[in-house]
Amino acid sequence: MTILVLLRGKCGLSSCSTRYLLAMASGDLMFIIIEVGLLQFPVYYYPQSFLKVTPVCSVAYALREAAVDLSVWFTVMFTFDRFVAICSLKLKATYCTNKTAVTVLATTTILFCLNNVPVYFKFKHGKIIDKVPWGCNLKRDYFTDTRWRSFAVLSMALTPMIPIVLILILNALIFRRILMVSRARNSFKCQKKGDKESDPESESRKTTIILVFSISISFIIMWSPYVLYLLKVFNPLLDRSENHIFRSVAFMLRNLSCCTNTFIYVVTQRKFREELKRMLKYPFTSIASYID
Repeated sequence: MTILVLLRGKCGLSSCSTRYLLAMASGDLMFIIIEVGLLQFPVYYYPQSFLKVTPVCSVAYALREAAVDLSVWFTVMFTFDRFVAICSLKLKATYCTNKTAVTVLATTTILFCLNNVPVYFKFKHGKIIDKVPWGCNLKRDYFTDTRWRSFAVLSMALTPMIPIVLILILNALIFRRILMVSRARNSFKCQKKGDKESDPESESRKTTIILVFSISISFIIMWSPYVLYLLKVFNPLLDRSENHIFRSVAFMLRNLSCCTNTFIYVVTQRKFREELKRMLKYPFTSIASYID
């Protein structure tokens, strides 16, 4: 529904922002389909399905990691695009365009899909039945080989360490820029007219700014427990059972971070809510019109 609403282009957002939001919604949907449909369902409901064959589940794990990376980095790319639009008027004319957005998103997708190709090769079968390998277990070399350990560190740095740092820095710079512009405009108004007036330009940018901050804050909150788990901050403080619970919560919040953007759009975007209501009512209004 989010993708359909954004495709209509009637949410009051720039075409460039719409491209990034479409990419984020598509990446999140891809993650949900892979994580739930290809990985979780076979574990709990279809343990003997073809999805548990080693080559198939290895591909599913590789796609899952690529989907997580894309969901995270599309958020970073959207934040950077809004940073350029707000903080650099000279670069805005050339960077904040549909062509640049498509190029950035396509390049990001290709790079992170290629980056996750090695994930396919870190698994081995758990058992062989009728000459068919079943299950996906990590190879023993994954825990000892320097190349695999380097790959694990690189993956952890790319997602989510570097994105969290970038999002924090970009949002801090955006907030600082907003404060500077607001002070300058208020000072100019006081000198020029001596009274307060509504600022249409400032009002029109509020929607995008609120959207950027909401998505960024949600991203950081949802990913923070996962980061703490990766850094093993609480390992000395928790016993085995408590550590398992914390790990489960951390992964749950990480997965939920790929489902929250739609709710953020609904909360922060009035026109998005209106378009969503219109689409939900459309089947019923069409039937009513046909009956009439």
